[in-house]
Amino acid sequence: MKSPPLLSPCLSWKRMAGIFFLPFISSGFAPRFKQEENFMLGRAHPSQPRFNWSHLTPLELKNRSVGLGTESTGRGKPHFTLEGHKFLIFGGSIHYFRVPREYWRDRLLKLKACGFNTVTTYVPWNLHEPERGKFDFSGNLDLEAFVLMAAEIGLWVILRPGRYICSEMDLGGLPSWLLQDPRLLLRTTNKSFIEAVEKYFDHLIPRVIPLQYRQAGPVIAVQVENEYGSFNKDKTYMPYLHKALLRRGIVELLLTSDGEKHVLSGHTKGVLAAINLQKLHQDTFNQLHKVQRDKPLLIMEYWVGWFDRWGDKHHVKDAKDYDAVLTEAGDYTEKYLKLQKLFQSVSATPLPRVPKLPPKAVYPPVRPSLYLPLWDALSYLNEPVRSRQPVNMENLPINNGSGQSYGLVLYEKSICSGGRLRAHAHDVAQVFLDETMIGILNENNKDLHIPELRDCRYLRILVENQGRVNFSWQIQNEQKGITGSVSINNSSLEGFTIYSLEMKMSFFERLRSATWKPVPDSHQGPAFYCGTLKAGPSPKDTFLSLLNWNYGFVFINGRNLGRYWNIGPQKTLYLPGVWLHPEDNEVILFEKMMSGSDIKSTDKPTL
Repeated sequence: MKSPPLLSPCLSWKRMAGIFFLPFISSGFAPRFKQEENFMLGRAHPSQPRFNWSHLTPLELKNRSVGLGTESTGRGKPHFTLEGHKFLIFGGSIHYFRVPREYWRDRLLKLKACGFNTVTTYVPWNLHEPERGKFDFSGNLDLEAFVLMAAEIGLWVILRPGRYICSEMDLGGLPSWLLQDPRLLLRTTNKSFIEAVEKYFDHLIPRVIPLQYRQAGPVIAVQVENEYGSFNKDKTYMPYLHKALLRRGIVELLLTSDGEKHVLSGHTKGVLAAINLQKLHQDTFNQLHKVQRDKPLLIMEYWVGWFDRWGDKHHVKDAKDYDAVLTEAGDYTEKYLKLQKLFQSVSATPLPRVPKLPPKAVYPPVRPSLYLPLWDALSYLNEPVRSRQPVNMENLPINNGSGQSYGLVLYEKSICSGGRLRAHAHDVAQVFLDETMIGILNENNKDLHIPELRDCRYLRILVENQGRVNFSWQIQNEQKGITGSVSINNSSLEGFTIYSLEMKMSFFERLRSATWKPVPDSHQGPAFYCGTLKAGPSPKDTFLSLLNWNYGFVFINGRNLGRYWNIGPQKTLYLPGVWLHPEDNEVILFEKMMSGSDIKSTDKPTL
């Protein structure tokens, strides 16, 4: 069966002014919610002219005054211009915060070598302001360094700064501390939300100003907000954000992006509307034309993949309409080669040489030698919170009043009788009497029978945050931990000791002083397991396989590598070589259910 043409006859290369933004790198495993971007690939028509953009790069274009603009010939052929020259945008997405900083250059060079001339990236508010008023633009969050590196390589940048970015990020990229106040309405002109946005912009936008095109930087466009048409709770919200960017000195082209069904509701006067979609068809751009007939077409997101859910099958299709361009580990896919061939067919100049693939390694298996039951680790946590009633994760009085964003929370209370336990736990809770698990609570199961007790016992409820919804109005109600009261036989329990288990790097540093025990043949219940990965003198990328374990998290030298779960579909976790030290590396598993045996590595992922 022949693959479909890239563009329908009515959307030839001559008419298509803005082209596709597809994620250049698979963003990894998103267990619960929608993931972006699915690209349909075909062939360029042999009669189309070739384009030469060699003079329209950040490296060559020195005299700048007008930036990215739009122009219409009056014959129904609007197009983009850059410094007055006709310009096509071939864009790919690389999220700097999802790629180890040491690999930024490799990924950007691969973007350039494929034939792209523009990189687009989100800016995650929740990572840059993890605590209210505490900002972080260092290390892997150094936005300015990433943008300047793109310019050095010869790529333009379209910046998509948060408030909300969706992007399969926890809460769509909004900080979880916004959920502390139930009166605060996310993504509206609600006073409390706007105050938080203003303070964030006061730190973010001054960093963006010197990166703009007219200040000799590579940023040619800035997105006002993301997919607001489907949210659409406040007609004054988008105009407010538009003005907030302008008054802070953003002078480049402003745009929005929405699914084709929501372009009209997401449109803001004076801002270019772009479209997000996963398949081209004859009526794709009808809604967009209703909004702006005299503007060029810009597909901001052409979705090249879909998320996997734990327990479901891995989503795989062929390169004609699915699949990412690079893997998470930076390897080329079939789609990369097809795209490169396509872009070369319309380029008047040769594409850059393709960078070599990063080497992979298989290391000796790691068999944990020491373990620490969770109950023995409690004394090494920060001072617990003591509260009359349970407190949800976001409202715990920790992190300078910003609460807890990720991880687990343990609620502990002495009880002297059994009965019907009822609690609202988000997302999943293991319930223990002392150190023995007696059942599970989750959003669908809020009741549990506690057997009659001869003596008083500790009721312990260990709640895991499995990730906040990243899309829809449901983000407003994504508080985690125990929300509301806990009761036995309809009698409310009071007097809780609450332990925060964020499992930050500082926590693992404290655990080093704990008294670890030799690993037994088998151990039930939540515990930490420690082993050593021997990487040799020159560590390389690898993939960890935990097939003999049940459910938990992997930490390498204190870094959270990710979640493993024996229900799949993901079977391996990508471990960047730059996160490894020469020779010995500390591997810690937090296993929630039952111990496994060894941890293997492989040079190929299994999804």
